[in-house]
Amino acid sequence: MQINIKNMVCPRCVMAVEQILDRMSIPYHEVSIGTVHIKRSLTDDEISNFDKELSQIGFEILKERKQKLVEEIKIALLEIVNSDSENAWKTSSFLSERFNLEYSYLSNLFSEQQGESIEKYLIKLKVEKVKELLGYDATLAEIASQMQYSSIAHLSSQFKKTTGISPSEYRKQLI
Repeated sequence: MQINIKNMVCPRCVMAVEQILDRMSIPYHEVSIGTVHIKRSLTDDEISNFDKELSQIGFEILKERKQKLVEEIKIALLEIVNSDSENAWKTSSFLSERFNLEYSYLSNLFSEQQGESIEKYLIKLKVEKVKELLGYDATLAEIASQMQYSSIAHLSSQFKKTTGISPSEYRKQLI
């Protein structure tokens, strides 16, 4: 049995869900970002209790097909941001191929369900990754290159527009 979960974005999220499953004595095969594979069917009460436990930490079980697709898009976007690939990212082509659906459909669905465009969501993910990288000794040029920005100026502009401060100011706050 597969259960899709909204708002899982990192390995700590996976660990939190595993702890809930263990505490509830629900046997599972695997927990990954956005998905739990349960070894058996759950009763309605178990599903309800699991959903309540998840909601206490900011997650929820996805029931609608459209919601599930939006969460899968979010996971795919995270993969793009966390990719070590030197290839330029073409988000629309990547998502169209991944889901075998027209990008316009995916984009409209995402905006409808999420309240923001895929592009804006991707920018927020990239800025969060840049914040992480600023905690290391990487230069802005290295970060811009890794994150597929066309220039340091473009990275800095997008970072400041999103956070209200420059990458340099952010790095100073970390110290």
